Amino acid sequence: MKLTKESRKISKALLRESFTNGLLDAAKVQKVADTVIKAKPRNTLGVLKEFARLIRLEAAKRHATIESAQELASGDKGAITNTIRSKYGADVTTEFKTNSALLGGLRIQVGSNVLDASVRSLLDRLATDLAA
Repeated sequence: MKLTKESRKISKALLRESFTNGLLDAAKVQKVADTVIKAKPRNTLGVLKEFARLIRLEAAKRHATIESAQELASGDKGAITNTIRSKYGADVTTEFKTNSALLGGLRIQVGSNVLDASVRSLLDRLATDLAA
């Protein structure tokens, strides 16, 4: 089932109604979803699916995943967290992971933004350049 322009427009309006002081509010999200279910607009299921997708994307913008080859020191974690929060906002949550495949460096993902400064990515680019 294809989503119509009207359904997409309704979903975006619902997303705008889900914020309090510029932050996504879980209580408002639930209230908006309940309102849609009661109102039963045309293509209710499509509207709710698109609304859920938009909520998921918005929540991803507020979460940073930092990968490193080895466990980082707590001071380094704090510095990285502060830098990310200064760029993306104070409400960003951080999650630190170790990934030995990186070999060294960091890979940071906030929403759809990715900063890959790992040794693995440098080696992959070098291999691609040499193969060309």
